[in-house]
Amino acid sequence: MLASNQTNLKKIVKDAPSGPGVYFWQGGDGKVLYVGRAVNLKNRLKQYFQKKIDPRIAEMVAQSASLKWEKSDSLLEAIIWEAKYIKEYWPKYNIVDRDDRSFSYLVIPSGDYGRPLIVRGRDLKKWPPTKAKVFGPYQSRRLLMTALRLIRPIFPWSNCQPLSGQPCFDYQIGLCPGACLGKITPTAYRRNLDNLCLFLGGQKKRLLKKLSQDSPEQARALKQLQDVALLERESDLSRPRPTRIEGYDISHFAGQETYASMVVFENGLAAKDEYRLFKIKEAPAGDDERALLETLRRRLKHQEWLDPSLILIDGGRPQISFLTHHLKTLHQKIPVVGISKAGGDKLVFPAGSSASFKEYARELKPLLLQVRDEAHRFANYGRKRSFRL
Repeated sequence: MLASNQTNLKKIVKDAPSGPGVYFWQGGDGKVLYVGRAVNLKNRLKQYFQKKIDPRIAEMVAQSASLKWEKSDSLLEAIIWEAKYIKEYWPKYNIVDRDDRSFSYLVIPSGDYGRPLIVRGRDLKKWPPTKAKVFGPYQSRRLLMTALRLIRPIFPWSNCQPLSGQPCFDYQIGLCPGACLGKITPTAYRRNLDNLCLFLGGQKKRLLKKLSQDSPEQARALKQLQDVALLERESDLSRPRPTRIEGYDISHFAGQETYASMVVFENGLAAKDEYRLFKIKEAPAGDDERALLETLRRRLKHQEWLDPSLILIDGGRPQISFLTHHLKTLHQKIPVVGISKAGGDKLVFPAGSSASFKEYARELKPLLLQVRDEAHRFANYGRKRSFRL
């Protein structure tokens, strides 16, 4: 379904289906500007025409001349298609403020008993085409992990030591096909991974035709696959939430042994493998403001880490004013918000924050409180265990 100019886009959205799928925003030259996925295409596309949306989203909509979509059988399939089309078109607004190194990819190594691995783009050079099949880029690492958990019962793989003679835990719960015990030949194991690759490559119809002859049980399981777990993580919000929120807090003992925590929430969920702890080295003892500034300066040097779309500080007006002033000198425009305990968990905004940003942050307050509490917990955890990074 296409629209020839921007004035018709809202009308086109009215005809969008209510089921899952992928959608494409296109410029006047037909070039794809953005690829997205949705549980409910109609609801998702309506969000783009709300008055208060992220400026970057508004810019993308303003540059769009046409819109189309493809229906899928499930959200899981939509996630696979989204990655396939991002790889095909490399759209401007999927990669803005990011590069190939920061996306997540799924790698399936060659060999007798390979298994799916999730890697960052910066590590792909370790996996040339002769050594592995690569799928992606995926926009959410955690969503990809959830997708793999759903797929694995249908196309099981082994994480254990092949031919060890000891049944691994995954084998006992039906997720390992028995490589540890020699219950599956390398040929049969590879065939299973090849089927998984067909599915990840967006070739479900071809795969079902193949399985209907080779493995009717797997074909039935694939047709009945329920992606409830993904649906729980992919709710259609009234407004897109920041994809990556980083929360910071300081912990010390009587001004000594100062640590700073960085916790990360991606798409509303804690991404604990992204957490970091910093031993404060330069800031004066007991100076939380300069400790936070040191932490942010050190964090921002890590260009290999994903950029935050929002920074949350456990602090009030003095901390927010101090930090935003110095972030400007570093030419950083990342949105910042604080939570003041003394003010009864009141949100604190930098001077000059727009009314729309304030309203948006207030709608996110339950999530921001969760991020704040997790940053506080993790900072105390690090200090008490003298754990350093």
